[in-house]
This record gives sequence, C-alpha cells and structure tokens, in this order.
Amino acid sequence: MHHPSSIDDLQQLLADQLYIADRGLATSIYLALKLQRPLLLEGEAGVGKTEVAKVLASGLGTELIRLQCYEGLDVSHAVYEWNYARQLLEIRLMEAGGAFDRKTAARELFSDEFLIKRPLLQALVHGRDAAPVLLIDELDRADEEFEGFLLELLSDFQVTIPEIGTVHAERRPIVVITSNRTRELHDALKRRCLYFWIDYPDFEKEYRIVTAKVPEAPGRLAEQVTAFVQELRTTELYKLVGVSETLDWVAALVALDRQELDPATIEQTLGIVLKNQEDIQAVRGERVQQLLNRATIRGQGSGVRG
Repeated sequence: MHHPSSIDDLQQLLADQLYIADRGLATSIYLALKLQRPLLLEGEAGVGKTEVAKVLASGLGTELIRLQCYEGLDVSHAVYEWNYARQLLEIRLMEAGGAFDRKTAARELFSDEFLIKRPLLQALVHGRDAAPVLLIDELDRADEEFEGFLLELLSDFQVTIPEIGTVHAERRPIVVITSNRTRELHDALKRRCLYFWIDYPDFEKEYRIVTAKVPEAPGRLAEQVTAFVQELRTTELYKLVGVSETLDWVAALVALDRQELDPATIEQTLGIVLKNQEDIQAVRGERVQQLLNRATIRGQGSGVRG
C-alpha cells in the first residue's frame, strides 16, 4: 500500500472515490498518514466524517474495520471475549472422551481458537500486508471509562489478554475517530490525535458533491436542491440538514423523474430531507414557496453552471 506522496495526491485519491475534500481536511488526513497519528473528526451529523474512513480504505485498497460506539460499550464488545458456548462444548467432549485434565483443558480452552476478536483486536492482528483503516465511529456516545481505555490502546497499540498475554499491533492501523460532540472528549485523547472540524459545505462545494455523487441529476435540479438545502440551514430548525440528506433527496427526485423543484414536489418529499415532524411542520405551506424563491435567487447568483 503506497500512501499519497503529497496533499494534492491525497485530494485526488479522495476525488477518485467521489469524496470532495477541501485543502484543510486533505492536509489533516495527509499528516495523519505521514505521522501515523489518529485523526479525530468532529462536526454535525451527516457532513461526511464516517465517509472519510470509508473512502480512505477504498482508495488505499485496504480493509475497513469499524467500531460503532454506543452507551455501555465495553471491552467484550470492542476488543475481545471468550466463546463460552464453544468452551463448554469442548469441556463436555473432553469429559465424554475421558481425557479431561484441568491444566491441559485451561491451556487449550484459552487459546486463539476460542477467542472472539472484536474490532479493536482485529485492527491489531489483522495479518494483512497493508495496515487497515480502523474507524471508531461516534466516540462521544461511549462512556468516559471506555474513552480512557481507548487512550491507553492508542498510546501503545497493544492490548493485554490475561489468559494469553500482551498482543502488539503487527502494523499500526490508520485510525479515524469521529464525534458528533454530544459531549466533550477528553483533552488527553485529543492530544493523541490530529484534529479537524468538518463544517457544512458552502453552495459551490455542496453542488460539486451532488453532481459527483448523483451525476444523472439534471443540472437545474442539482442546483435548486443544493440552494434549497443551503436556505434550510439558515432556518431555525430542530435538526439541520446534513449532506447525506441532500444526496438522498436528489436521488429520490431523480427516481421520480423530476427535472426541477416545485412546491408540490417539495411538500411530497420533505420527509426525505427533514427527519423531524416539528421541522416538517415549520417548513410546510407558504414557507416552502418563500424558501424556493430565495433558493432560486441563490442558485442564479452562484453561477455554478457558467
């Protein structure tokens, strides 16, 4: 696996995977690869944080190992656990065969064959030629105790399994951590990482994302949807619209054979772009026409098609 030799190369690698990254993000990813440091990406939901890890793995031709974080996540779900069902079965077979010896059983039962490797251990012992991309997704959802454990793991890239011993990383994985900032992550963890905040894109960048990801969308439709979403983000909403919703919306409108936006179509498909009933109610009716008018002006002013 050859890492990109420059920031330009990296931007091109991402673009080849249809990921439009600005210079700041590309620089952070490039340095994370070069310095072998974890990359911490924060930003609102749906701005493309998780996608960075996916396109990086795809672009580098390596495996993506994903740990989805949630409240109560612990070592047995994140690192490893013993396959108790298989161990019990093995004990019964030993007993039935009259070959049960406590010492021998302990040695055999606590071996690699009975070890269930969860994502963090998989990333350390993957055994492939190329280092995998380890995605630790939405770390802010996990408990602080788990974050403390992760800090230790990222410091040494090793984990101790009492029955076996210490397992070291064969090749240090490329680590991407994401957070939606539902809580602050510890400074100690942040110090281990390179950091980048991914913001909502401006009109030009979002339009480029839409045309790259949904190339079959008519130019007029792509322009209007992008402008409409940009207007929605300036509106007081419970939950702002992510880029992933913009793409879902454009794809749905293409499936409906729409060439451009009109109030009736917007009303019928609002549930694709707004995932909150209060937000849908707030935008419905006259508000749709106002936003469409403003979006039309915004789209014309951008000159993207020129």
